[in-house]
Amino acid sequence: MVSQSFIGLGRAQQKALGSPDLPMVLIPHPFGTRSREELKAIAAQCADDIARLLCEAAPAAAEAARIAPAAPRAKLIEAPADLAAFNKLFIDKRWGDGLILAPPTQDAVQRMLRFTDRAPDEVVATIAPGMGAATVEYIAIQGVMAGCHPEYLPVLIAAAEAVATPRFHLQAIQSTTNPSAVWLIVNGPIATWLAVNSGAGCLGPGTWANAALGRALRLILLNIGGALPGEMDKATQGQPAKFAFCCAENVDASPWEPLHVERGFSADANTVTVVGALGTWSMNMTARRGEEVLAMIADTMQYPASSDYMYGGAPFILLSPQHANLFHREGWSKAEVKRRLWEASKIRAGRSRGSEFERMANGRRAELGEIGVDSMVPISVKAEDISIVVAGGPGSHSVFVPVSAHTRSVTREITVTESATGNNF
Repeated sequence: MVSQSFIGLGRAQQKALGSPDLPMVLIPHPFGTRSREELKAIAAQCADDIARLLCEAAPAAAEAARIAPAAPRAKLIEAPADLAAFNKLFIDKRWGDGLILAPPTQDAVQRMLRFTDRAPDEVVATIAPGMGAATVEYIAIQGVMAGCHPEYLPVLIAAAEAVATPRFHLQAIQSTTNPSAVWLIVNGPIATWLAVNSGAGCLGPGTWANAALGRALRLILLNIGGALPGEMDKATQGQPAKFAFCCAENVDASPWEPLHVERGFSADANTVTVVGALGTWSMNMTARRGEEVLAMIADTMQYPASSDYMYGGAPFILLSPQHANLFHREGWSKAEVKRRLWEASKIRAGRSRGSEFERMANGRRAELGEIGVDSMVPISVKAEDISIVVAGGPGSHSVFVPVSAHTRSVTREITVTESATGNNF
């Protein structure tokens, strides 16, 4: 069943899964703004169409059940030596992100592959929505094109594994109309060794590792996952973070345990966390008391159009060291800050109007029971679903990062080889 505006996505995904001729039931778009009576009529027509198609001759069973084969080794192609001509070729074929690419020559890819013990043709993950097989070699190719140094490969392999886990729900991230971007958070000694910026300007330009790692993952999502804008990627506008979104946690400036330790990894473990972020909201707060800063963060988190409130999400707060240490001086643990934010950020359900109120009431009913206009709705199911990361340099700015409510962040350990790194980790 496919909305009319998503026919291209449906056909592309059918083809990727090896069943291009499966029948398709079309639903008129948009349907979110229609009345209950109209929706009932659409549903009845949909049921009739399904029944009719089930009674018709189906594609050959072998073809309908066939799944796309595992990816072979990457093919060699002839490409122009001139960099401008090379980039024109790749952009014309939609193998890039719109920025200049580095040629993935055999030598460049082989240099990167030396930083893993895994076989080049090993399938690390299946990347939705095109269900492309992300082999070690294909991941290395995207890394080279993004400008990654060879030693970045273990981070990209772990990131590919993380986005493909069911908990992250990459299908929803890749094909949604939301402006979802995947944010990488690097923790552990590897962040220092690779010089991933965790301080001033960590979400902005100027650091090779942050830009190249974030961009390489986006190329994995584009070229292996098939999420080309306007085709499988149905983002209404998108956002600049879809080019690159990566930083490290500023562990040295934080008064609390870092994200990966909070999630059960040892302090010296190397990890990467993937987050389905919808944007970044700057919060400039010069208040001197923890309660005042916390109240302003909670106020910022409250907006009725948030899918976090509609379905119960898992948002992130990127605290500046100044604000984190202010809370610490108040005697608050990270868990206590989460609890206070969860309570203070509840919104009155009636702030969502008309059908949006009904959507919230339906989306949270199983969790909260019947919701009235005066019901107080939390941003997440529980306080622990809010994540706090300390990053950035001096200053009174923190960042609220709303998250697509159908995804949950995933942390994956990075496997590095001592032979390739000289035991630098």
